[in-house]
Amino acid sequence: MLPADSLLSSYMFDLPASLVAQSPAPQRDASRLMRLGPGDEYGEHIFADLPNLLQPGDLLVRNNVRVLPARLLGKRAGGGAAELLLVRKEDGPDGVGERWLCMARPANRFKPGREFSFGDGNLLAVAGERGDDGMVWVTFSRTGADFLAALEQYGQVPLPPYIDRPDKRPTAEDAGRYQTIYARNPGAVAAPTAGLHFTPEVDRRLAERGVAVAEVTLNVGPGTFRPIKEENLDNHRMHSEWFDVPPATWEAVQRTRAAGGRVVAVGTTSTRTLESADADRLQGWTELFIRPGYRFRWVDGMVTNFHLPGSSLLVMVSALAGRERILEAYRRAVAGGWRFYSYGDAMLIWRTSGG
Repeated sequence: MLPADSLLSSYMFDLPASLVAQSPAPQRDASRLMRLGPGDEYGEHIFADLPNLLQPGDLLVRNNVRVLPARLLGKRAGGGAAELLLVRKEDGPDGVGERWLCMARPANRFKPGREFSFGDGNLLAVAGERGDDGMVWVTFSRTGADFLAALEQYGQVPLPPYIDRPDKRPTAEDAGRYQTIYARNPGAVAAPTAGLHFTPEVDRRLAERGVAVAEVTLNVGPGTFRPIKEENLDNHRMHSEWFDVPPATWEAVQRTRAAGGRVVAVGTTSTRTLESADADRLQGWTELFIRPGYRFRWVDGMVTNFHLPGSSLLVMVSALAGRERILEAYRRAVAGGWRFYSYGDAMLIWRTSGG
């Protein structure tokens, strides 16, 4: 018999739909912040309190990826609606156009060789072969900066399906708030949501507190947020995501740990990035699945949001702070009316001994 930590059913909990945040807090750093200390410590704060909950010499590591307006609505040659969600770019020959693995609707219409248009015909695409999980490879007529400009003009921010909008169209508020204030490197199709709570004022107070900040990049894909389908977690496989740890960040992590400081990852994406890296591998593709029993090498604490039942993200935070402890915190959050998921409230959790 498998231990409870290895069973998907051990990561389920009841969540009223009313607690799924449909809009961000009026002010980024006004979200609630639950603190789970390294022992049995527990506290309730607001996110603006974060600098006071850290110590001089600690290091925060954040994912500076920028969410692409990766949802494209267009039409098929010959008529009929078409929808694409860009997932992963494939490097190809110059001059051929950008090639992306995409989720497509209606999927059965995206047959190899079929043509599609977006933005009133200003961005063209041709469907290719099938990829992972029924997705399709699509080659676009533009490349590089020209392609990114077309996305900015014709694409939409791909909000998660649990955020309900008329016709699934994001609002003007979404365009700004579903992006961290430090987003720089375009490449994600979902936001590293733990970072949505930061403000210039919080950053200023972190610096005054003596808490350093460093950055990594992980091109967040939709697979990160998909519920796990296998009851036995041994059978779950993560989707590949591209990561990059700048040498300066790697050096800051090593320097912090050598000096006795703590490395705090902002979000599950920064955690996966750091834990995927080594001195001789600071960038590449990662499929790392962090689950209870995993021995953390670089991360001592994490700032994170409240996650979906049965998700790899909930499994990951359970690996850091303990499954039963996390689920008890989630029960408290439900009873206390805390807000869940991308636009929801936050947690500051610390690694349990031996985790």
